[in-house]
Amino acid sequence: MTPLHARTLNALGLLGCCAVLLVAFGYQVRLGELPCPLCLLQRAAFAAAGIGFALGVRFGPRPSHYGIAILSAIAGAAIAARQVALHVVPGTGGYGSTLFGLHFYTLALIGFVALIGAVAVLLVLADTPQPAARTGQLAGLFGMACLLLLLGVTLANALSTAAECGIGLCPDDPTRYEALDAWLNR
Repeated sequence: MTPLHARTLNALGLLGCCAVLLVAFGYQVRLGELPCPLCLLQRAAFAAAGIGFALGVRFGPRPSHYGIAILSAIAGAAIAARQVALHVVPGTGGYGSTLFGLHFYTLALIGFVALIGAVAVLLVLADTPQPAARTGQLAGLFGMACLLLLLGVTLANALSTAAECGIGLCPDDPTRYEALDAWLNR
């Protein structure tokens, strides 16, 4: 696999992480679906996996970059599996809206498992040694756009989390931006 192919595949992985974050953030902003603490942790895991891909876009493929993506996806899958387990008990119901008939935490679990599989394929494809990327080498327009998108969507999620939770614990079943309301009503 050439360095250009590797960077393009990393940019596509980064774009996938951004797409997940954008859909979740879209539901939050447009439909008022505030994320629960476990949902926030899953978003953080997708952003962290995106950082692994972002490093691959910027500096070229390295096992350490893929390791960041895999470890983030494992943590995210564990968090999503915990949330699935909380709601699988009969009579507990689900939390939040559905997409394609599945709750977001179920889709997140599927997404994290798929991400681990995709990164494993990238590791197999990147098995041949490649020359190290120059530090000043640009990632290309598509890669740079994906990097900026990750930065923007991660920053937006961080700001909304701060507005929802402040510096304290996040509410289990959020109904409003508590920290923002407290700040505005001082």
